[in-house]
Amino acid sequence: MHTSRRDRRSNRRSKRSRRPLIIAAVVVLVLLGALGAWTVKNDGYLFGLRTPLAPADYEGTGGEPVTVEVPSGNGYTIGVELAEQDVVASAEAFAHAFGSNPDAAAIQPGTREMRLRMSAASAVELLAQNEVDRSGLTIVEGHTVEQIQQTMVEAGWAEEEVKAAIADPEALGLPKEAGGELEGWLAASTYDATPDTMSAVDVLRQAVAETVAELDQLKVPADERNEVIIKASLVEREAPDEYRGEVARVIENRLAADEPLGLDAIDSYGRKKPSHEITTEEFQDESFPYASRVVAGLPPTAIGAPGRESVEAVLNPPEGPWVWYVTVNLDSQETKFTDSYDEFLAFKDEYQTWAAENGY
Repeated sequence: MHTSRRDRRSNRRSKRSRRPLIIAAVVVLVLLGALGAWTVKNDGYLFGLRTPLAPADYEGTGGEPVTVEVPSGNGYTIGVELAEQDVVASAEAFAHAFGSNPDAAAIQPGTREMRLRMSAASAVELLAQNEVDRSGLTIVEGHTVEQIQQTMVEAGWAEEEVKAAIADPEALGLPKEAGGELEGWLAASTYDATPDTMSAVDVLRQAVAETVAELDQLKVPADERNEVIIKASLVEREAPDEYRGEVARVIENRLAADEPLGLDAIDSYGRKKPSHEITTEEFQDESFPYASRVVAGLPPTAIGAPGRESVEAVLNPPEGPWVWYVTVNLDSQETKFTDSYDEFLAFKDEYQTWAAENGY
């Protein structure tokens, strides 16, 4: 087709006029691509708005080993610490993986060997194995102040130093609501402490502070804390792990009925000997405040260091009418609960049959 010189000049002008538009479009696309990359690295923020991008996460099981101090708390609290150490890419990814792993609830605080740049899922899986570095001081769940003192002495602290520290609870930061009683207020945990790095006062002060921090986190009012600690110590010493809530409910039901708790762990703590060595006369001594079979109400102090799970069981026990329970099989820890005295006696017979058959 023939075109005039005028038409050809018009076409050239039209092409020149489109070039700036094409270049501008390319620039915009490049800028948007760069901005998209920026949003991924900055956890999904675009023009100040939150986008539905997944939180940053690494892939694989990580690289170089690194030692980290895993704090107590929920998945996000742990994730913040791990993200700061570059073990995981973000606290959000770790919290999500924590919530998706049924074993995560068993993760314990303490010094752990992890790896740099792990996926959140692999970090949770590794922590759930609970291979805690026990080179520090470990306060065991259920242990009494006396047992904790012995543990510290065996770990190398001077006995007189430990005794002096325990004798001055105010110097340890014990709150007023504890009434001067240290029992139950030393948090069960592993502490990065040795006689060479920390005094007895400092490590025990840290243990008290951890208990206070846990009660703060669980939002326990100050005027209820000592009672919660005492109840939780009973649960810790009495309940198989899977029955903490039910035992906490039995305690509440008996207190509400103003009946003696009848927990041998209370008598053993008070008498400082196992229950099978306690005489009938001692069990029935109404003048002894730890005689739980005849004295109603809580004991005057906690009877050991409760773990967090026992505290949570006390704060949120399941509903139920139970006032008695019997562990009928010491191997499986099967425990049965009832509000019928006749059924309670049947459970006792069931336990005695099992005990006779298994050499107890």
